[in-house]
Order: sequence, then C-alpha cells, then structure tokens
Amino acid sequence: MTKYVLLIAAAAAFSLASCQKESSETSETAQKDSTGAPVETQKANSDYKPSFEGQTRIGSVKSATAYEGKVLSSELQNPWGITTLPDGRLIITEKAGTMRIATTDGKVSAPITGIPAVNSEGQGGLLGIRVDPEFEKNRMVYWVFSQALPDGNLTAVAKGKLSADEKKIEGAKVIYQATPAYASNLHYGGRILFDKNGDLIISTGERSDTVTRPQAQHLNSALGKVIRITKEGKPVSGNPFEGKSGARPELYSYGHRNVQGLAFHPETGDLWEVEFGPRGGDELNRIEPGKNYGWPTITYGIEYSGKKIGDSIQVKEGMEQPVYYWDPVISPSGITFYSGDSIPEWKNNLFIGGLSSMHIARLVIENNKVVGEERLLASEGQRFRDITEGKDGALYAVTDQGRLYRVYKK
Repeated sequence: MTKYVLLIAAAAAFSLASCQKESSETSETAQKDSTGAPVETQKANSDYKPSFEGQTRIGSVKSATAYEGKVLSSELQNPWGITTLPDGRLIITEKAGTMRIATTDGKVSAPITGIPAVNSEGQGGLLGIRVDPEFEKNRMVYWVFSQALPDGNLTAVAKGKLSADEKKIEGAKVIYQATPAYASNLHYGGRILFDKNGDLIISTGERSDTVTRPQAQHLNSALGKVIRITKEGKPVSGNPFEGKSGARPELYSYGHRNVQGLAFHPETGDLWEVEFGPRGGDELNRIEPGKNYGWPTITYGIEYSGKKIGDSIQVKEGMEQPVYYWDPVISPSGITFYSGDSIPEWKNNLFIGGLSSMHIARLVIENNKVVGEERLLASEGQRFRDITEGKDGALYAVTDQGRLYRVYKK
C-alpha cells in the first residue's frame, strides 16, 4: 500500500512538473511573440477604416534571437533581383541590364554578357530572376525585363543558358510579352517564380497611367496581373480563365497595381504577393486562382495629389480584401518566407524589402492573418529591393544603393 501511495505521489509530482514546464514554455513563447505598439507611428494619408481587425497597424513583435545584417559587398550597380544557385552562390540582376554571380562571402563576378537589351529608364530594367529547378542538368536561367518596342514598352520574360564558364548567357530568347505595350516607364511588376509543377508565375504592373490603370480589371489585357505560363511561354493548362471568351488563358489573378513581390509559403504552398499602393494602400495578398484583387475599383490609398481614387470605396462584392495593408506606404518590393531553423521565431515568417521605408519588414502570419510586425535593419538607410533565403539558412538582400547583405543570427 505504501509503495502504491509513493507511486501515486511520484506521478502527481511528475504531472505537476510537466504542467509547470508547459506553462513556462507557453509563457516564454507568448513573451517572444506578444505584440506591442504598432511599428507605424506616422499619420495615415486617408481616414479609411480597415475592413477587419488586424488588417493594418498590427502590434509589433521583437526577435528574441540576436541577429545581424552584414554588408558582404557594395560593388553592385542598382541590383534588382536575387536568387540562389544550387551550389549556394547567388545570381543577381542589375537594373541597367547585367547579371552577376556572388559568393556568400561577398565576392562578385564580372558582368555576364549575352543578355538582350533592356529599357532601363524609370522603373524599367533587368528585373526578377530564377533558375530552372533542373539547373544542374540544363543550366537554364529565366528573367523578367522591360522591353522597348516600336509602339511602347512592356514587361517581357526571357530565358537562356548560363555558359559553362559563367561569363555569358547562351541562346537568350524572349518567351512571353505582357501586352499591350505602352509608352510609360513605370509599373512593370517584374517578379518571377517557379511553382511546384515547374511552371512560371509572373507579375505585371498596370503601367501607372490613368489611361492604362483600368486594364487591371480587363481580362483581355496582361496589365496588372499575376500570370502562369510554361517554360516555353505558353498558358498553363488548367489556368482559371482557360476557354473563357474574351479572357487571356495565361491569367492567374487580376486587379493588381504593381506587384513586386511573389513567394510561396513553405508549408501551405499558398502564393503570396505584395504590391505598391498609390499614396497609402500598399497591400499583402494571398493569391487564389481567378480572383479579382480590386485595383483600381477598391483601394486603401489615395492619389499622390491627395484626391480620391474612383468612387473612393474600399470594399466591393466579388473583390478580394488585402490580408494586410500599409498607410503610409513602405513601398514593398521583393519578398521571401523563412523556412530555416536557426532563428526559431522566424519560421514561416514573411520578409519584405521596403524601398521608401528603408527597412526589411518581418510579418508573423498565422491562419492567413498578420499577427505581428517587426522592422529589421532600419538604421542602415538602404532601399531594400529584393530578398531571398540562401541554401545556408541565412537571408540575403540587395539594395538600390548597391549593397548585398547577409541577415543571420549573431
């Protein structure tokens, strides 16, 4: 009987200890992830109200793990896109029309030749870049650029083979053009991803002008869209508007202003994007095929002049609400989800390069809602143009001023 009582007591003690440990861990996790005051303290440009709690100015979070942003190189010339090669090195586009390869200790190659001419005026240039999922076999590289045509400029997609000596692109070929062309050097979009099936996801802008702006809503135009094409530039079978009269079969979603960030969530596989708003109204969206994301019919921004846009509405049936928006803007560019284990609280968080805001935004996302925001490297004074996760689990970011950063734990 005594032995039985002792066993019961021991079990109770173990249970109590376990509960205390669980409570302690829960408390520690809550402390790490608990939100403080919003990181944004400036006055909004409009008096528009969010459509749901947490859609803007969510509470702040602070990384518990010490991290640092180390400048690996300052030799780049207006870098725009960055992605990893299978061996862990980085391939980077430069706005004027060159590519370079960089090691993760900051050694930068000479410019890679053989790339078709770009129109680098305004917001144009050599833009987003990705390498073929089978790059180790075929050495193929895919990129987006602004192409000049007799009737204007447009967002184009090209591919070519990186030579064995890594000095040139061989057999460069344009595989897709986001028509119609227009005489503007603004709002090209320009990001590119490979999906799990090996097809390409491309973003375009609506070219900024009030004349072209409405085309973001037109299914017979490639402006202001997310597009899904094959590696040959053809519409992917099964796209949402396939077979629909008056609609382009390459369209995946529409109603976008200027998408400069695309990323797949590492666990759910969902496609996320960020796009520039006008004065206020930068957006984070979770993209679903065939959906309309509202621009320019609904928006949380106003014209740069201060005037209202359209009917000045933020909600309309049949149009998707942004998961999150910023006012004032951060000018969101390249994005990546963190999938590593080195900084546990960053797992599955979204990192966004901010241009006018000059920081990297870290968003904590749970159940497709933003639950915390942090600003990284805000003291660097840099316009963060693109960011990617390296093979080593670090984040690598490039800035308009020519820097390559490694963001990792201390």
